[in-house]
Amino acid sequence: MPDFSELQQALFERKRSHLYRTRQTLESAQGARVCIGGQWYNNFCSNDYLGLANHPDVVDAFKQAADQYGVGSGASHLVCGHSDIHHQLEQALARFTGRDRALLFSTGYMANLGVVTALLGKRDRVFEDKLNHASLLDAGLLSGARFQRFLHNDIHNLQNKLKRSDKKTATRTLIVVDGVFSMDGDLALLPELADLAQHNDAWLMVDDAHGFGVLGDNGAGCADHFQLDQQQLPIIMGTLGKAVGSFGAFVAGSHALIETLIQYAKPYIYTTALPPAVAAASLASLAVIQREPSRREHLYRLITLFKQGIKQLIGESQTSVSLLDSQSAIVPLLIGDSEKAVSISQALAQRNILVSAIRPPTVPAGTARLRVTLTAAHTQEQVQQLLDVFAEVLC
Repeated sequence: MPDFSELQQALFERKRSHLYRTRQTLESAQGARVCIGGQWYNNFCSNDYLGLANHPDVVDAFKQAADQYGVGSGASHLVCGHSDIHHQLEQALARFTGRDRALLFSTGYMANLGVVTALLGKRDRVFEDKLNHASLLDAGLLSGARFQRFLHNDIHNLQNKLKRSDKKTATRTLIVVDGVFSMDGDLALLPELADLAQHNDAWLMVDDAHGFGVLGDNGAGCADHFQLDQQQLPIIMGTLGKAVGSFGAFVAGSHALIETLIQYAKPYIYTTALPPAVAAASLASLAVIQREPSRREHLYRLITLFKQGIKQLIGESQTSVSLLDSQSAIVPLLIGDSEKAVSISQALAQRNILVSAIRPPTVPAGTARLRVTLTAAHTQEQVQQLLDVFAEVLC
């Protein structure tokens, strides 16, 4: 029998360091309130930013498509798994993002791996923000390209790295960033990055997982928010499991980019296509996003309410907790110590509030935090309840 004692010891050490992760088992639909173990909680740790995961139009679209197409897609897109509803969703995503075409992937992780490894090889260069999502960092390493990380949102640091790197021997250069950084809630400096990319003959790619559906006048994400066209921001990756409330991911860009991914992106080529019913749900959700801007407006009123309230609370309580400079629906409270972050999260749960404690290795050592996420499904009363409970727990 294999000896797993080393694994057990590593697990013990993780528990001892207050870094052990456990799963919550939901007994209800995703929403502003969820049921766990027969108990209802106000949920402030979901990425369902627009409250669409259980929207009746989205659910109905899923049911109707399941009746028409069945449950499974049966094969990869390039064999016989690509249905007309997949095609309709890709066209809708391209129109919404203002790009030539879009291509569906099963997950955001796979989309990031697919793009970076399809575009880059050993002779190329890739530069990534230090706080990029793990999938982007893994993709940079797996590509075999010369991989460098630059200081978070530090254009000068990136510029210096670009200058020092040997451009003459590199065929392609790719700069990759999160649009909204998932653990800090701040935005990438995309206009400055776009200018820098163009001056260095580089492609710019953004992972817009937490911006798509939320940011911009139309909700089309970071490109919409910063008004960047396809030439300025040639590669967009977006996910469908957050603000869209469904599942999956997509990449949007030029005809040449999408055809290249179809031919060379292994996570696309060798993976079973999304179930058609999931694609239908996403298509219905996109329609809701475009016809109901009031959802985004309500969300940002709640963000303002919470940030103003928590700033006042922190100032009055003289706690060591600090509010990170977020510009999104992700509002992190920096705690520092992992044990303390877990303790506060548990105290909130005892008062029927769900807020996740985020600890290393997801965030750097010494920067454990409570990651509060607000959604359009929340009410002002629920946000005020959250502030009232924080007043009890932090003081």
